[in-house]
Amino acid sequence: MSFSYVEDVLPGNGALPPRAWYAESSAASLSLNGAWRFRLSETADAHDDSFAAEGYGEGDDAGEWAEVTVPGHWVLQGHGAPLYTNHLYPFPVDPPHVPAENPTGDHLRVFDLPDGWPADDGGATLRFDGVESCARVWLNGTGIGEFKGSRLPHEFAVGHLLRPTGNVLAVRVHQWSAGSYLEDQDQWWLPGIFRDVTLLHRPADGALDFFVHASYDHTAGTGTLRVDSDVNGRVTVDGLGVEVATGETVTVPVEPWTAETPRLYAGALDTGGERVPLRIGFRTVELSDGLIKVNGVPVLFKGVNRHEWHPERGRALDLETMRRDVELMKAHNINAVRTSHYPPHPAFLDLCDEYGLWVIDECDLETHGFVEQGWRDNPVDDDRWTPALLDRAARMVERDKNHPSVVVWSLGNEAGTGRGLTAMAEWIRGRDPERLIHYEGDANCRDVDVYSRMYADHAEVDRIGRGLDGGPSHRRALPFILCEYAHAMGNGPGGLADYQRLFAAHDRLQGAFVWEWIDHGIADERYGYAYGGDFGEELHDGNFVCDGLLFPDRTPSPGLLEFKKVIEPVRFEIDATAGTVRVTNRFDFRDLSGLTFTWSYEEEDEGAVASGPLTVPALGPGESTELKLPRDRAGSPDGWTLRALDADGHEVAWGRPEVTTAAVRAARFPGRSGTRPVPGPDRITVGPGVFDARTGTALSIGGVEVVGPRLDVWRAPTDNDNGASWQNDERLGLLWRRLGLHRVRHRADAVEVTDDALTVRGRSAPAGTDIGLRTLFRWSADEELLRLAVSVVPEGDWRVPLPRLGVRLGLPGGADAVRWFGGGPGEAYPDTRAASRVGRWESTVDALQTPYVRPQENGARADVRWAEIGGLRVEGSPDFFFTARRWTTEHLDAAEHLTDLVPGDTVWLNLDHALQGIGSQSCGPGVLPQYRLTPGSAEFTFTFRTC
Repeated sequence: MSFSYVEDVLPGNGALPPRAWYAESSAASLSLNGAWRFRLSETADAHDDSFAAEGYGEGDDAGEWAEVTVPGHWVLQGHGAPLYTNHLYPFPVDPPHVPAENPTGDHLRVFDLPDGWPADDGGATLRFDGVESCARVWLNGTGIGEFKGSRLPHEFAVGHLLRPTGNVLAVRVHQWSAGSYLEDQDQWWLPGIFRDVTLLHRPADGALDFFVHASYDHTAGTGTLRVDSDVNGRVTVDGLGVEVATGETVTVPVEPWTAETPRLYAGALDTGGERVPLRIGFRTVELSDGLIKVNGVPVLFKGVNRHEWHPERGRALDLETMRRDVELMKAHNINAVRTSHYPPHPAFLDLCDEYGLWVIDECDLETHGFVEQGWRDNPVDDDRWTPALLDRAARMVERDKNHPSVVVWSLGNEAGTGRGLTAMAEWIRGRDPERLIHYEGDANCRDVDVYSRMYADHAEVDRIGRGLDGGPSHRRALPFILCEYAHAMGNGPGGLADYQRLFAAHDRLQGAFVWEWIDHGIADERYGYAYGGDFGEELHDGNFVCDGLLFPDRTPSPGLLEFKKVIEPVRFEIDATAGTVRVTNRFDFRDLSGLTFTWSYEEEDEGAVASGPLTVPALGPGESTELKLPRDRAGSPDGWTLRALDADGHEVAWGRPEVTTAAVRAARFPGRSGTRPVPGPDRITVGPGVFDARTGTALSIGGVEVVGPRLDVWRAPTDNDNGASWQNDERLGLLWRRLGLHRVRHRADAVEVTDDALTVRGRSAPAGTDIGLRTLFRWSADEELLRLAVSVVPEGDWRVPLPRLGVRLGLPGGADAVRWFGGGPGEAYPDTRAASRVGRWESTVDALQTPYVRPQENGARADVRWAEIGGLRVEGSPDFFFTARRWTTEHLDAAEHLTDLVPGDTVWLNLDHALQGIGSQSCGPGVLPQYRLTPGSAEFTFTFRTC
């Protein structure tokens, strides 16, 4: 048999024209999901098509075949292995050819028509919602077609082939095809039938394609509805008293649809032979005054990029998982999704309609790997491929055109430039002029309505916001979005709050989309979660596939909590001294009447001491008011917390007075007379502290054995510290390691005992260089409390910031419970601290850890005034960062997976005067200057006592 279709640049043959998707109708349907017989071959031509012969699967013909679940990927069901690349094609780039080693899965499904299946006209279609990457299909021995376009629907007319029982559906799926050149998205390559397979009855006069046009006039408060249909019928919307013929226009008063107020009207299209429920949202999208406006109002996208992912099932998502994604987005103040880099399962868009999310719907197109050859032979600039590009555009638009949540079409991602993209834009604009068009790669904005960039740094975004970005005048008149920013890989992203201040400052900046929603770790008994290279891939990009705001199990990361805080729709500005708060509504469309507000007041040593409701007027979008705080408090001025809650009690926003780590507080050291150090031959006693007489190293404090403390400047580099391989900017993790900061040696130059203190002078420095840090540890005490004053002076030519500056202290391994007053409940670093709320917190050592898929620096708590652990209480002046782990930083640094981290017999504390920021340099910009830990003279103090 011929396999020429595999390498054919055309999209396929036999499929029906694309049409609108709908979840249900009065027509019968039969899901063919479930168990399928399966045979894997290493090449496309290992077997002929005899398996597709009529009746083949009814007996024992396939008795030795395996079984897989559809929807699903065979490589996640024990057949072959997944592989991950960011942009490199995992096969030789020779378009449209693919390797002879082309894993091919033959699938068989035998089914009967259910009782009551209509037999009046025999009309039926077989629908595939997603198959990667190329499929050939037979039903009852007859070939019905081949297709490419992995994340797009394809339907085939099969009514004439059906029989009541023993229908044999055979599907041959090839992992590689010409279509693979168009699907080089940053993702796992996962072949299989991964979306639904459905048999749909097509009655006489059944609905074919239809287009719901539902606009909103914000000046008149009316909606205009017209439903164009291939088959004439009637449209009813009971809630609006509408009953009109298809193609007829009607205008009525309505409540508009927005992502903040997702008002949907239940309607129906009745063509005589079929009744299709409609969910109609009235809204108008336009480019006006250089801005993206919906219903006459400029919108600010607070968005995420979303690949479809489940750690066990890959891109085979069920409705429950999709709903969980949407609910998590709404719970974390996210209002927009870019469907990177392909149309999602259509049910996801139904959820976006229902819950309210702005959607940039992106075509299944990326040719990023051609960048390696200067975009030579790029399919989007080769006319032979244009039919495939137009087919993909049409299948996206026709499937998704009736979703009010979809406000922008995106031509694809990282596919260079070319005539094919222009053809796609022209076709989409002609078919649907009611939405805008996006494509980041169109630098001159020839074909698009939005100027879009990836990972532009803060300074450039500011210039763009001010209209100082240069480029064509046409582009400068367009709105700007960051379709990708804040790369959420590992610990981070940093700088979110700084970006958001820019978005608020410049109207032209209409928001951004974090890359990305979820880590794509694959559940694996060896590692917990596997990433690139864990399956023996020839080419791979490591844990670059784990770059989401959710961990693979959909637990929110600290980055998601930070993002939620940064984009919260209510702002509190508290002036504790004046006893006032300014409340601002940062929604685009809704007022604050649906929220309730509360206040609470907390003392450092007593915890929460008072709370109550706060009366806030129903402020409209953008409005502010100043209110008096409910009562005067005589204690700390930063004890206030204000909260905004939605109807079910979920916290939408919160505010506290500004607190900075640099705010020096009076040393927590009683005014009692100090104790004299007591020297001995081997030990020196200073109040409750015992020290080694030779090195001056602390051995115990108040009877608690300790290791150290000693100066510490190293952290296990984060993904953002290490940066990306293609970046020319300084990659600090590599520079730190080259400098030797991971192997600093410590020397005690003098151990001096005076009447009031033990002073240890020393130097900490890496081998192979003359730079170092001169240190002075001064220990003093009274009977109960031990005070450590640290002085650090850099020596030599330091050209890089420090990872951290503080002391490391070891405690017995039994230490577990942790209490502290400071930032919490989660981790925070200098540029990721917006969500850190100062207060009293409790945890355990294990719970302090953040389980990044690739282990790295994590778990610091900011603005700490005191912490208690292992029988010791530590207080700091100024406030400090606090970290506790059951392994050393060196062990954390060496680990590749969480399963590599084995608890030791010591709990290691880092008490840090300062930390280097995080940034977003795993793909984006590095740490902003104000968050860099530039070496310089520093002094800080800790006091220790038993508790």
